[in-house]
Amino acid sequence: MVRSTFPNMGFHNCIGFFLLATLSVLTSVLSASNYYCEEPLVASLPPTSFQSSSKSSDKAAPYFAKLNRRDGGGGWSPNREDHQPWLQLDLRDRLKVTAIATQGRWGSSDWVSRYQLQYSDSGQTWRPYRQEDVIWTFTGNTDADTVVQHKLPHSIRTRYLRLLPLEKSPKGEAGLRLEVYGCTYKSDVADFDGRSALLYRFNQKSTSTVKDVISLRFRSHQAEGVLVHGEGQRGDFLTLELQKGRLLLHLNLDDAKLQSSGRSTSLMLGSLLDDHHWHSVQIERFNKHVNFTVDGHTQHFRSPGQEDTLEIDYELSFGGIPLPGKPGTFLHENFHGCIENLNYNGVNVIDMAKRRKPQIYTVGNVTFSCSESASVAVTFLSSSGSFLALPVEYRTDDLSIRLQFRTWNQEGLLFSVQLSRDPDLVNLLLQLRQARLLLTLSREQLHSAQVFSGQNLSDGQWHSIVVQVKGQKLSLNVDNQKPVTMETRGLSSSVQKTTIYFGGCPVSQSGFICENPNRGYQGCFRLLFINNHPVNFLQVQQESLANFSQISFDVCNIQDRCLPNLCEHGGQCIQSWDQFYCDCTGTAYTGATCHNSIYERSCEAFRKTGSQTGVFTIDLDGSGPLEHTQVNCTVAEDRVWTVVGHDHTRPIDIQGSTPRSPFALIFNYTISQYHLRSLVASSEHCQQEVIYLCRKSRLFDTWDGTPLSWWLDRDGVKRTYWGGYLPGVQQCSCSLDGNCRDMNYFCNCDADQDTWANDTGVLSYKDHLPLSEIAIGDTNRTSSQAVLQIGPLRCYGDRFFWNSASFYQESSYLHFPTLQAELSVDISLFFKTSALSGVFLENLGVLDFLRLELSSPSTVNFTFDLGDGPVILTVRSPVALNDRQWHYVRVERNVREASLQVDSLPLELNEAPSERPYRLQLSSQLFVGGTASRQWGFLGCLRALTINGVTLDLYERAKTTPGVNSGCPGHCSSDSACHNGGRCVEERSGYTCDCTQTAFDGPHCRTALAASFESGSSVLYTLQEPFSGILNEEARRSPAGVHDTEVTNSQEEVSFGFLTHHAPASILMAHILDLHYMAIMLASNGSLQIRYMLNQAKGPEVFSPKSASLADGRFHWVKINRRGQELLVQIDNTITQQYSLSPSPALSPVRTVILGRIQGGDVTDKVLAGWRGFIGCLSSVQFNQVYPLKEALQNSQSPLVTVIGRLEASSCGTISSPNTLTDTHTLSDDSAKSSRGNGPLKKADQNDLALIGGLVAAVVFITLCALAIIIRFLYRHRQTPPPSCITGKTHRPSMERPQYRTELDLHKPHHDSKEYYI
Repeated sequence: MVRSTFPNMGFHNCIGFFLLATLSVLTSVLSASNYYCEEPLVASLPPTSFQSSSKSSDKAAPYFAKLNRRDGGGGWSPNREDHQPWLQLDLRDRLKVTAIATQGRWGSSDWVSRYQLQYSDSGQTWRPYRQEDVIWTFTGNTDADTVVQHKLPHSIRTRYLRLLPLEKSPKGEAGLRLEVYGCTYKSDVADFDGRSALLYRFNQKSTSTVKDVISLRFRSHQAEGVLVHGEGQRGDFLTLELQKGRLLLHLNLDDAKLQSSGRSTSLMLGSLLDDHHWHSVQIERFNKHVNFTVDGHTQHFRSPGQEDTLEIDYELSFGGIPLPGKPGTFLHENFHGCIENLNYNGVNVIDMAKRRKPQIYTVGNVTFSCSESASVAVTFLSSSGSFLALPVEYRTDDLSIRLQFRTWNQEGLLFSVQLSRDPDLVNLLLQLRQARLLLTLSREQLHSAQVFSGQNLSDGQWHSIVVQVKGQKLSLNVDNQKPVTMETRGLSSSVQKTTIYFGGCPVSQSGFICENPNRGYQGCFRLLFINNHPVNFLQVQQESLANFSQISFDVCNIQDRCLPNLCEHGGQCIQSWDQFYCDCTGTAYTGATCHNSIYERSCEAFRKTGSQTGVFTIDLDGSGPLEHTQVNCTVAEDRVWTVVGHDHTRPIDIQGSTPRSPFALIFNYTISQYHLRSLVASSEHCQQEVIYLCRKSRLFDTWDGTPLSWWLDRDGVKRTYWGGYLPGVQQCSCSLDGNCRDMNYFCNCDADQDTWANDTGVLSYKDHLPLSEIAIGDTNRTSSQAVLQIGPLRCYGDRFFWNSASFYQESSYLHFPTLQAELSVDISLFFKTSALSGVFLENLGVLDFLRLELSSPSTVNFTFDLGDGPVILTVRSPVALNDRQWHYVRVERNVREASLQVDSLPLELNEAPSERPYRLQLSSQLFVGGTASRQWGFLGCLRALTINGVTLDLYERAKTTPGVNSGCPGHCSSDSACHNGGRCVEERSGYTCDCTQTAFDGPHCRTALAASFESGSSVLYTLQEPFSGILNEEARRSPAGVHDTEVTNSQEEVSFGFLTHHAPASILMAHILDLHYMAIMLASNGSLQIRYMLNQAKGPEVFSPKSASLADGRFHWVKINRRGQELLVQIDNTITQQYSLSPSPALSPVRTVILGRIQGGDVTDKVLAGWRGFIGCLSSVQFNQVYPLKEALQNSQSPLVTVIGRLEASSCGTISSPNTLTDTHTLSDDSAKSSRGNGPLKKADQNDLALIGGLVAAVVFITLCALAIIIRFLYRHRQTPPPSCITGKTHRPSMERPQYRTELDLHKPHHDSKEYYI
């Protein structure tokens, strides 16, 4: 049997990674701009280098905009009517720009307080300056004279620079003086026309390298083309090529015979690289280790196979792959664009080509200056307000429109034109519909004619379309594919004047003049031709030849928001023009970025939510990297055990083994080693039983104590101690109990007798669990035999849930490593305090920071800053939070949104703008309970502080920190026994369980409230305010991640138990005023059916989990969670199915919950009208944060509850709580602990004496209990009657947390806790 171990990286791999990292650092250092590059570039420019969109007067012309100059009017100011002003600089050559400085207009109240930058090589195609993949906005001036300078985080190489004012002076208008800083740089450029290439030929027939460095910058006119290629006869190759605007690197180091087995590597980086802008590429290889970098984003990978060298024959080609022997013929589509500063292993290839070195061979026409593209793009910025109206003159039977577009949106109007007015009004529309093109000929009096063409046209690539009206035929051609046509009868052939509306319709044009049946277009246009005449967009903008709105000229502002993919845990990124969202279907995670697990973190959490014993799916680290897994949860002795099995659970008979050749058994557990470590680390106690029965088989040598048998812990370390003892003690449990068979030995088996002995014990040292292997080595003698059985790993408790610390000095704090919160972070904690305010935690960066605090007795603030100003989320409680009771806080921040939840108060949500920084860059330590300034510290208790699935050990850290104590005073601790989400409330001499916000009752919230229904019975519960649903303790407060037009913030959490023999049946319906509903039923075959009516036009969506009939007279437990479009259904903890709802408008708040029969006035669906009521027993019904059945049974006079028909309390034939208590069962129950002289695994005989003793003990116990009750009664009557129990403070969580009192309860007296508190 082979032992499974962690894969160890070889020494040569370590050296490879180290040398590659060193190579990368040296390359970066050598390429860095260590020389001075801050020369002023504007001061010496002539007036002709300045242009602007407009000017307010001749004295405010653009050439007066030099820094610190007072010529003319003291600077540039645009016309007041110019709503999209810009100032443009021509630097006369491509230069490196490193900084920019601005001033207001001298002697005025005019300045620019915010602006953006664009840059271009041609002055026609512009690119916005970005940082962190968002268009960067610079802070400008606050007066006319102060100079504000910004060093660019990353320099740019450009000839033309354009400044776009976004915000002017509040005291005047926009005014500007500026300076740009930078320097010249060496630039060797080659222009490839799509039919040319450069070949770098080696001095030898072939070259073999273990290290390669290739660097270049490129600007492409097309989305396809080969940049670099080299290959060898034995099958090695390296290819760098553009495919659909992305860069692919193909690499193979092995022989050709291995290529068929897929040993080559292909890696893709970048997106939208055909945007006519410069992009940088660097490939670094050492042996099989490769760094591939595009525009600063690096991928590290290791090439597969055995070889370390790249062997290339004859030459390396740039710009294409020439066919051998046929100059000018290419195997692949070659590159069309410019390459700059091309270096291969220190050789400047373009410089050598310019100097006509013999190593460089030119194929086709390669020039050494970069040609500019003639195409100018425009961007339609808004799907509701953008349009371009162009007047045209044409014949109605002869019209053609040709253009190219690129977008991410699946819907949008490309153009609308009125073809004819006489005799009928006829409009021609071209629109995107579900990423296809829909061409519609719309007539006022007749039905419209439509044709579709194209597929997946919203992929961000450029697509060409040609629409042509010729005679009586209308045709549509997409991407040069076969055109689709339709007839256009009834059009006159007269010359017409009309207007073509591109992208949308102006508000003033409605009806049949401009039709837009859906939404406007958001995306880019270029190469627009009308009747074969090109449309000059620059002329359109400058000479007002057309009407337009919300359009950016000379620039295509498309951005790939799914690169990098910011969805977590395998979520699929789907984007529109200005936003992305994450499809979490099938990931088992939810939230805006698939950050939060839909599963609970432990069996303990399931116990707290009222679930039964069984197989459960848990996620041990919540939002952390570990995937969910299945475990067995068992309730025994009021503890919830997590049980993990392995592949050798049966007894094994062992003979013939020696210490030199032992019998070895390797264990493979049902969950991974990473899950095992996480489970053991988070549990309060873990154990594993080792049953060992022996006959003449010793564990230790009787002469020198040498171990004859041993086991390996989870790290593979040899252990020789056995059950009942701590590490290092070579003894067995009988020695600990003092009942070994022979007291001269520490183990029964070491007596070496020819009768069966038992050395069964329990291993419980957590750091060594679970066992990974066991070896038995003394069964080769005559009559030697052993029987071995290893039990499953069993753990209970959550050692972190009550991990707490008390802060009693305002200047004290605990410190931990820096938060890893760059893209996403979730933080949860419990606190209790009597202080007025205090900071729970804080982490700082250079500009960024994150802080969570109690800012007033009833207010919690979550504040963070991404470098562009603080964002503050605030939750205000209707009651004080400094009441010395535990309160729960959870915050989450990701690239899409931030949220703050306090107890069960409404979630505070802040959506992130699409164009803003999204990386939270922190650098200081994490301060818990205080701040770096030692001010505004927290006074009170914190516990269960969890960050991204990892709980911080406050208890241990507090032991060595002044001003902080480990643990927290009070009676609500890990020993409290509030079940099913009941909240522990501190009392003077103990605690009580508040069951108000659970579906249960009783002293410990374990009594299930159930009722029997007849066919006409129903319970109507009216909700006073909209409630939100939840998923689990972490996921329920996380915002949904779906489109703004879909079901976003609406959600449900429903749970109930039931027993019935009758189907069909209506169990529960949540009714909404606008005829929408959610209903839970049993179908005719007894299967569960969930119906959602979210869209009247589409009708109800029906989901039916696959299961046997639930109308079988047995008790069943159902949990349903919906958040946004994600629906999770669980039945009896054995069936878990996930569904996705169709996108629909957001639901209105639920107003009524109906249990049982749906009465006539409530029926909103013909299908529902046919359902009978429910006949049977319903138990523990929860809908979001209300409990309608509990209210009907305990407060039937409430105006919120209406009971129709007969309703009687019942037990549903079950015990009071779904947490069925069972006797503890261990493997050793099946074997005697010291069965001397008997065979293996036989029980000892029972006798009557034990029975009599048990009866006597029971009588004594009952008598003592009665006496204790009498004493308790007399004692309580001597004291003042206690105030009524605090109501309404928790929700269902796996972590208890308070709910808020209703208005009627707010004025009830509070307990005056006497516990020690600051």
